[in-house]
Amino acid sequence: MEVYESYQTPLSSRYASKEMAHLFSPAHRFKTWRELWLNLAIAEKQLGLPIPEEALEQMKSNLDLTPEQFDIAAKEEKKRRHDVMAHVHTFGQVAPAAAGIIHLGATSCYVTDNADLIFIRTGLTFLLKSLAVVISRLSAFAAQYRALPTLGFTHFQPAQLTTVGKRATLWIQELLWDLRNIKRARNDIGFRGVKGTTGTQASFLTLFDGDHDKVEELDQLVTKLSGFDYAYPVTSQTYSRKIDIDVLAPLASLGATAHKIATDLRLLANLKEVEEPFESTQIGSSAMAYKRNPMRSERVCSLSRHLMVLHQNALMTSSVQWFERTLDDSANRRITLPEAFLTADIVLSTLQNVCEGLVVYPRVIARRIAQELPFMATENIIMSIVKKGGDRQEAHEKIRVLSHEAAHQVKNLGLENDLIARVRNDPYFSPIHEELEQLLEPQTFIGRAPEQVDKFLKEWVQPALDEEELKVAVAGGGKVELSV
Repeated sequence: MEVYESYQTPLSSRYASKEMAHLFSPAHRFKTWRELWLNLAIAEKQLGLPIPEEALEQMKSNLDLTPEQFDIAAKEEKKRRHDVMAHVHTFGQVAPAAAGIIHLGATSCYVTDNADLIFIRTGLTFLLKSLAVVISRLSAFAAQYRALPTLGFTHFQPAQLTTVGKRATLWIQELLWDLRNIKRARNDIGFRGVKGTTGTQASFLTLFDGDHDKVEELDQLVTKLSGFDYAYPVTSQTYSRKIDIDVLAPLASLGATAHKIATDLRLLANLKEVEEPFESTQIGSSAMAYKRNPMRSERVCSLSRHLMVLHQNALMTSSVQWFERTLDDSANRRITLPEAFLTADIVLSTLQNVCEGLVVYPRVIARRIAQELPFMATENIIMSIVKKGGDRQEAHEKIRVLSHEAAHQVKNLGLENDLIARVRNDPYFSPIHEELEQLLEPQTFIGRAPEQVDKFLKEWVQPALDEEELKVAVAGGGKVELSV
């Protein structure tokens, strides 16, 4: 019962994947700190500092924290009011041979900032793989419905026809840009490295008796041991918080894309043309039993808004960092960074679930086309009558009058659009009566939409997903089942 008696963020308790929730968990965070302390000690020993092998072995054997160690760390932090030193002392208790060299020459940001960069890079990789799967699923949908005519909307008013698949490519294109942006952010991530209290490496220069080359080699060794190709050339006590801006910007942009897709799907659900999956036992409303609310798409919109605004935190935090550092970033980042990644993770998994179960209703779509197509066909009717020897201006006036009469039937009387029946009954249009069916064929109004879908999927989507890490992710990506 204890777990139900205090607040838990729904991001981890209700929605997020196990992988992303674990990435930002205390267990993983503090294990990563210990790995960073081990890497520092290994490099310092390699460069000549008197660190016993036993110390390294004890550190290696105690990278994972036990519940008892978490309790010890909590008591230490309450006493010392310093989380890093609490964990230095806790680690030293289980690795006593290393107690005197843990954190040697380092500042708190050696573990906190370097760990955050590890989490950010790993989190971005998780998101890239999830995004690739979403793009793959939506691409299959676009290919399936590449040639199914549907009414286009501008200003949410009926416009020329498009296809269901072509509309989906508009969503996919934005997701491809998100893929590019997130990949770019991931590949740009560097390591803070071994820089000391204000970024000058003064403490390490003292440790190595003024040997600048050894200090530089230490930075390079620890960076390599920690899995990074390079460290930022200069830092203050922290890595620049502008890095957080660069990371959260593509996540916020992904939120905007997801919100637009989910909004379109919500509107299509209202039109009963396309619906998200709805389970047989699912309840849409506690009062209105008949309802099929698009709750998954609504969740995507809700969380996407949260994801978009988190970027503002990064902007504001970066802008108010004083000189070499100020601690007013800490509490904010403890919330902002994990929430951004957890939220993006949930948005993508929910979107994948939706894309894997989209339901299209071709007859509803056809009926709506039939209601609007007569008005759209008027230009074709005019051109055809002119080809038969008619006068363009006279034909235009005839169509104008008949169109207004038909509009009166639809808007004022609530009846069906009878424009074509009026054209059939007007002797003026008798030369083209036999052509009317052909003039009203929806396929003749979709332009190159099917060909555009084919070309887009072949020349843009497939090459993007052919990168090895994404290809593996798509091939191994199973269906997403939502727990709630």
